[in-house]
Amino acid sequence: MLKSVVQHRRLIMSLARHEIIARYRGSVFGLLWSFLNPVFMLAVYTFVFSVVFQARWGTGGSGSKAEFALILFAGLLVFNLFAECISRAPALIISNATYVKKVVFPLEILPWVTLGSALFNAAIGLFVWLLFSLFVFGLPPLTLFLLPVVLLPLLFFIMGLSWFLASLGVYLRDVSQVIGIVITALMFLTPIFYPLTAIPESYHIYIYLNPLTFIVEQVRNLLVFGQGLCLFEHVLLTTCSVFVAWLGYAWFQKTRKGFADVL
Repeated sequence: MLKSVVQHRRLIMSLARHEIIARYRGSVFGLLWSFLNPVFMLAVYTFVFSVVFQARWGTGGSGSKAEFALILFAGLLVFNLFAECISRAPALIISNATYVKKVVFPLEILPWVTLGSALFNAAIGLFVWLLFSLFVFGLPPLTLFLLPVVLLPLLFFIMGLSWFLASLGVYLRDVSQVIGIVITALMFLTPIFYPLTAIPESYHIYIYLNPLTFIVEQVRNLLVFGQGLCLFEHVLLTTCSVFVAWLGYAWFQKTRKGFADVL
């Protein structure tokens, strides 16, 4: 699994760069849209939840609208990275059918290309978050440098699911519709728009079955509250995520032999 990405790293970077440029090709503002989109969404979510619904984050914060916007957007950065990759995964092979007929093309790198494009968008979103935080509250906590460590299990988890869904989407076209529903449900079942403390204690075990919950909480703690990393939980989640990635990769390699016949 790791040998494949190292061996084809230049091809992955080239395809990811081409995908990013192609997304905005022909538009007036070009790549500037990748900066304007998160700014617009940050403004909309802040207005809707902190002004219209008068939402507050509860304990542990100042209760200001600016802080609520930072807390909310930190969670959305994680979820949007996950949602962009997973929503595209079922149609990944179908939309690149020409590559299937090329025996020498490494189909297993396509999810890496999608992840690279999604990471670019996430990096722009993080840059917007940092600018807003710097303007309103000053320098963010130094714990933000632990962000790559916290996101590592998320990346493995995304890759495992992407390989599995990309393969399954070839044989079962309904997967794309199901994933759309699941992603919408996950957005509200993950503590993004509300704190975990707002959920009754008896339901916490079910919320933590969603792997995004721990990562969203950790990212929020690092970026906003300046709290450290929960080492044991992080190591456990990373181990499970690597196992998911390995299973997804093994499934993809086992089932790819029938792609050409189906397509």
